[in-house]
Amino acid sequence: MRPVEIACDESGSEGENLLGGETDVFAHAGIRMPGPDAAACVREIRARIGSPAEEYKANHLLRAKHRPVLEWLLAPDGPLAGRGHVHLTDKTFFAVRAAVTLLAEPGTEAMARTLHRTGPAAFGAARWESFLTAFVSVLRLRPRRGVPTSPEDFFALVAELARVPGEAGELVARFRGGAERVAAYRARLATDPGLVPVLDPLVPAVIHTVRHWSASGTPVELVHDEQLALTAERVLQLKATLGPRLAGVRFVDSRDDARVQIADFLAGVARRIASDERNGRGDPVLTTLLRSFVDADSVWDGPERGAR
Repeated sequence: MRPVEIACDESGSEGENLLGGETDVFAHAGIRMPGPDAAACVREIRARIGSPAEEYKANHLLRAKHRPVLEWLLAPDGPLAGRGHVHLTDKTFFAVRAAVTLLAEPGTEAMARTLHRTGPAAFGAARWESFLTAFVSVLRLRPRRGVPTSPEDFFALVAELARVPGEAGELVARFRGGAERVAAYRARLATDPGLVPVLDPLVPAVIHTVRHWSASGTPVELVHDEQLALTAERVLQLKATLGPRLAGVRFVDSRDDARVQIADFLAGVARRIASDERNGRGDPVLTTLLRSFVDADSVWDGPERGAR
């Protein structure tokens, strides 16, 4: 069966830097659209916005004066209807879920949601954030900044939080048996160039993108904006994970492929809309328009599980 090409791009990528970075949401978008249609869509966006910029980005669409263009792009009868998909990741929740998955035996999605919701109140917001920052640090051999947290220091924090009365303290107490798993993960990270870091949301999002577009049984070939994190070794792991669903991955410069430019637009506006929703300043109209594009299995936690 001939594969279908899906053009992809992301927004909010900071690798394993889940906390304290520039963004609190990661978005990965996939577009199924013929090249001529994508080129026509880009031309229409340029005509409606009228900016002299050589390359348009999502920020152009997010400006208040261009709100009608953004609503047109996301509308149920707009150019992306049925052609776009986006997987969202709340980076803080992703970190909590990674901690539960790696440290708790057995860890569950329900446990991660409970801890994510109760942790800030139970331990204090600053103390909880420091704990998650230490978890992120201990799983990175080369942190971006500051002094790395040692496994010994991290599990001392685990013991400290485990003494806090209540459900959150009891859940963190289940992390105390994870020292050997952390040591094994750090050892693999140092020796296996193909290992997908548990803290990087990119590869899981790509997997969801492929699964969405191959749900009918048609294999997918990704046409992806150049992305250093998708190394040759990780592409091989993606193929091993996805089997016949993934026919291949081809990297292009977004400036050379209108389909990838459209994916860049969708990823960028989705990240901003979702981040606003996450932080209590959501726009109900834009949230509703975005909902039809968002993967049901996005890494999200909230009353409506985010903009979905």
